[in-house]
Amino acid sequence: MLHEVLDDEFEVEIVSVYEGKQYDAEYLGKNPNHNVPTLEITMPDGQSMHMIESGAMVALLADAFPEKELAPPPSPLSLERADYLQMLQFGASWMDMILWQVRCHEHLLRDADKDPRTIQRYRDKFTNEIEPQLSRRFERHPFICGDAFTAADCVVGHNVIWARGYGLCRDEIFRGYVSRLSKRPAFLKGFSDVGDFQIEAPEGAPLTGLFTG
Repeated sequence: MLHEVLDDEFEVEIVSVYEGKQYDAEYLGKNPNHNVPTLEITMPDGQSMHMIESGAMVALLADAFPEKELAPPPSPLSLERADYLQMLQFGASWMDMILWQVRCHEHLLRDADKDPRTIQRYRDKFTNEIEPQLSRRFERHPFICGDAFTAADCVVGHNVIWARGYGLCRDEIFRGYVSRLSKRPAFLKGFSDVGDFQIEAPEGAPLTGLFTG
């Protein structure tokens, strides 16, 4: 999303989560939920804050740069705006929560804490409840909220890619959606380091002694 609105005009700080750096006191001072991403924003008058909710970050950035046309305008009130906000939050909350539970129990928790029933429950829920809702939308339009790409696609699109990595969203309709997203320059920049991603924490990584789900 930052690449969509700012191209490359922002700074990135890598937080090594497998090394447990998100639990360092300095980082906890920015984000008490010890997760990523954290977005630091500074206003023209010098005031700054740290945002720690991805959905809020995306919504704010879309509204802060209306010339990018990544969101229906807040005023006048419209059904398009309501649908956009609904799908953005659907992706940032419901979709993310289900996928996060699968990831936690398959790849992050210690073996004694993993629960196969939780994995299967959420996999079934994603297949039987989430995928049909998304499919119906992509049957009608190329993007999640219609014919135009919006900031909601940054969230939903990320989750569809995440799901495909776990064997979900494998139908052709989802492959086509990801293909459309991948043509955007901001997408290519945002995922340029995907080859460095390790799905499992290395053996003995500090994270395994700190992470509780």
